[in-house]
Amino acid sequence: MGKLIVVFVHGWSVTNLDTYGELPIRLHNDAKAEGFDIQVEEIFLGQYISFHDEVRLKDISRAFQTAVSEKLNAEITAGERFVCITHSTGGPVIRDWWERFFRKKEKSCPMSHLIMLAPANFGSALAQLGKGRVGRLKAWFSAVEPGQGVLDWLELGSSEAWKLNKSWIESDENEIKPENVFPFVLIGQSIDRKLYDNLNAYTGELGSDGVVRVAAANLQSSYVKLKQPYPTNERPINTGDFEIETYKQSPKIPLRIIKGKSHSGHEMGIMNSVKEKDNDKVTSQETLKAILDCIKVKTKADYDKLYKQFEKETKEVLKEEQLETVSSFFTSKRYFIHDQYCMVIFRVIDTEGNPVKDFDLLISAGDENNPNHLPEGFFQDRQKNKNNPENITYYLNYDILKGIAAIKDGKKDVRPKQKGIDKLGLKIVPRPSDGFVYYAPCEIKADQTMFDYVLKPNSTTLVEIELQRIVSKEVFRMNPMNDLPNDGDFKHVKPGDEILTEM
Repeated sequence: MGKLIVVFVHGWSVTNLDTYGELPIRLHNDAKAEGFDIQVEEIFLGQYISFHDEVRLKDISRAFQTAVSEKLNAEITAGERFVCITHSTGGPVIRDWWERFFRKKEKSCPMSHLIMLAPANFGSALAQLGKGRVGRLKAWFSAVEPGQGVLDWLELGSSEAWKLNKSWIESDENEIKPENVFPFVLIGQSIDRKLYDNLNAYTGELGSDGVVRVAAANLQSSYVKLKQPYPTNERPINTGDFEIETYKQSPKIPLRIIKGKSHSGHEMGIMNSVKEKDNDKVTSQETLKAILDCIKVKTKADYDKLYKQFEKETKEVLKEEQLETVSSFFTSKRYFIHDQYCMVIFRVIDTEGNPVKDFDLLISAGDENNPNHLPEGFFQDRQKNKNNPENITYYLNYDILKGIAAIKDGKKDVRPKQKGIDKLGLKIVPRPSDGFVYYAPCEIKADQTMFDYVLKPNSTTLVEIELQRIVSKEVFRMNPMNDLPNDGDFKHVKPGDEILTEM
């Protein structure tokens, strides 16, 4: 590949460039051994402001464009391109920049590879805790009071994240090619117990690295749109079933789960644990090899080959890390089962595009379409977005839902075989349920199609639910002048049973 320019972009709440640790210099040394020419002055350490409330993620991506234009103008003019390596929130920042300035434009992108380390592509469960509580997680965020603007983007189910990710899911796989950008995701699923916060279970959440869930990092994702039919005489208001209007999968993106890595920290952090001199040949090697494997990709064929390689290597890590055993002198042996999880972000709107903010959402399973037939232990977490309450995120144990073999420690049974299900259903009860304008309950009965569309291991699915906005005929009446009701007084008119039939 010859000469190579690398730009590092850090995560959220960072205030010092030492956040990159020894990764840049180690990458420089290892890349030279692989035949790459990386000069120290050609490794750019990005810095951006995320700890002020007024700064939003889109402001950072716009500022990144200016910084690239000013610092790399000569190189870009000469036709050179750069590799971007991001950590945490840096991933969404650069994706927003790519989307805003290049992805749907005719001009060529100066970035050739986007290598994201533990990116919060679909947000982080920690973000909803708010500025003060997250700022107190000193082990993860260096005691920085985080900025609310970026925190709003990172909260699970934010409208900004939804828009960016839906656009990506709807993209064409042909966009991934040498003249465009090759994206990659690397993340760990281990918890650094030394950094675990006993007051906040999210820092020890299984299926995550302590800050970002694997499912929230993975760019390979899906979109499902469910639409409620308009009621008719043949199909009354209270008998509506959803119709699957759209199903779309994103392009295939190489995902590599790195063994033994957490989000942050000098010992296990996916970025900070990389050392300039790695005497044990273990601490840094797997991360560095994965990064270099990404940089080596030159063609779509290389990209597809690496996808399969990462898939194979990830399966090996998942198998090796499935059962974590923790022992100490003071306590008996403890077990942590690292199952595969999935995230489903529901967005409820009506046919006019208005958010529906008050609703109950029920998941059902089995031939009887019964919520009680869901397997025990499948449900991990639920968050309704505070700024966008029409969006709610479910975090589910995919392996338990799908079914998985018994887990043993030697001859000891740690967990019995999980039977699982193969049919999934959904029912929504929205409010208001009466009045001049209201909504009606609707469901899609449990079937295998819904299971396969919505639930995918280590991945996120956006489910958009469009409800019919039902309007009473009494909202507008035309009365003959000679036949006015109640002397023209209509302030006590009731909604009645008749509804508009025209949309």
